[in-house]
Amino acid sequence: MKLILCLGNPTEKYSNTRHNAGFMFADVLAAKLDANFSLENKFKAFISKTTYNDEALWIIKPQTYMNLSGESLFALKNFYKINMSDLFVVYDDISLPLGTIRFRPKGSDGGHNGIKSVIKYAQTQEFNRLKIGIGPQPPFMKSEDYVLQNFSKDEQELLKNTLIKSVDAFLYYCDCKDLVKVQNKYN
Repeated sequence: MKLILCLGNPTEKYSNTRHNAGFMFADVLAAKLDANFSLENKFKAFISKTTYNDEALWIIKPQTYMNLSGESLFALKNFYKINMSDLFVVYDDISLPLGTIRFRPKGSDGGHNGIKSVIKYAQTQEFNRLKIGIGPQPPFMKSEDYVLQNFSKDEQELLKNTLIKSVDAFLYYCDCKDLVKVQNKYN
């Protein structure tokens, strides 16, 4: 089983913002696997339960807002006794240029409050992750303002292609189960 925790902010207001790259990934992945989301209030999340190559995949979109993303993980982890080796987190990364993706097996929060919350509730920094580049941030703009900004019209095509590439890369990981191999091919 893989629990794919995709980070973003709920509500239409944030749906096209840079900080919602994780939710956008979730939507593209669910569409590719012909899966649907349903709201599960006890887990504070929209969850899509599907399979790929006979492995259960749960695609999670927390509805707690970014800074509290770990709350959904905590509820799921405790209720289903999920092993953190089955966790895969997908989120935006301001330090990577748009069009870039990075797979990592562990790491700090890097200043990302959603990841900070996930680490707090997972009680470990050792979980697989996929970072989707949303940068570069203009030097005159605060990061809080930049991540809540919508993608421009000019960026839409690159974003779309990046999300498709990200989903293909994740499914390649599900096929080969070797993160180093995936890093070598896609990072």
